Amino acid sequence: MGNSKPQDNPIAVVGATGHTGRFVVAELKRRGQSAILIGRDADKLAHAGEEFGTQMVRLARMDDPHSLNSALLGAAAVINCAGPFIDTALPVIDAALRAKIPYLDVTAEQPSVRAVLETRHDAACQAGVALLPAAGFYGGLADLLVMTATDGSNQLDEITVVVALDSWHPTQGTRLTGARNTAKRLVQRNGRLEPIEEPQPHGRWTFPAPFGDQDVVMMSFSETITIANHLSAKTIESWINLAPLRDIRDPATPPPQASDDKGRSGQVFAMDVIVRAGDRHRRVTASGHDIYAVTAPIAVEAIQRLLVGEAAGAVGVRSLGEIFEARAFLESLGPDTLQVSYKDHAEAMLQREVDDARR
Repeated sequence: MGNSKPQDNPIAVVGATGHTGRFVVAELKRRGQSAILIGRDADKLAHAGEEFGTQMVRLARMDDPHSLNSALLGAAAVINCAGPFIDTALPVIDAALRAKIPYLDVTAEQPSVRAVLETRHDAACQAGVALLPAAGFYGGLADLLVMTATDGSNQLDEITVVVALDSWHPTQGTRLTGARNTAKRLVQRNGRLEPIEEPQPHGRWTFPAPFGDQDVVMMSFSETITIANHLSAKTIESWINLAPLRDIRDPATPPPQASDDKGRSGQVFAMDVIVRAGDRHRRVTASGHDIYAVTAPIAVEAIQRLLVGEAAGAVGVRSLGEIFEARAFLESLGPDTLQVSYKDHAEAMLQREVDDARR
């Protein structure tokens, strides 16, 4: 983010005692940015306040607008890490609009992003406030990667996002969201959002090392909505390898455990993005460790860039790739957070399965 500094006022973190919220608070502290820790459990908030060396801890409930107003008092912006976001996004956004401060969340939920787009864009424009839903691993990272591959063109034929995880130890929030979010997942066909067909398409994808060839299934997250909202593409598809889905669907899979001094788990990820315009395929690949942990620097970088005026004039519901210079944003995260590579390819690499026998 260069030598610029964000505003002196603290950044509010809703869900600060949760798994991702703690990463966000730690990232803010690492950057010298003060935080207001917001949650619904007084004991957990007190413990987190001691751990992070702050007395700025505030209780709030989603069904109590007054408590949300009080929690955001004096904040420069708010980062919402409290899922399921289909329950929390709109109440926190409404409080942010009343306070006239920017809002960001880290949802992977398509229904949450669609609800924000459909019901809060006009109000945010009138308030002169930017709302950035889905500014984490799913949603924000994919959006940024896509923008680095567009070469400035808004007229695209296909966008394909393919994720590989070596494992997926879900947090309690991820499990709650999975149980709460039963909406059909959407992809884009002929420029329109529509449900993924049943049975879900399967295929084969070749990732960079250490993954190599992987069986994948079509499964979209919030990136489909964020990308479709600002890029004109005939087709937008998202895929994921099968191994992490077996983990997350097994109720016996334990939550993530720290494996380094930053609290990151040993999970390894790769996100491949292919953008096709005519005969040209542009491939961008990001890799790193722990999809929950990597969400924190992405979200904090975004909110700090917003506060120093990098996206001056950006109001309403926006996405990271839409308002920030994508390559510079990704490079600023540093190689310990994310490694990104860029390649041109003559043709697509997805091998779709024709028959369902293997399933």
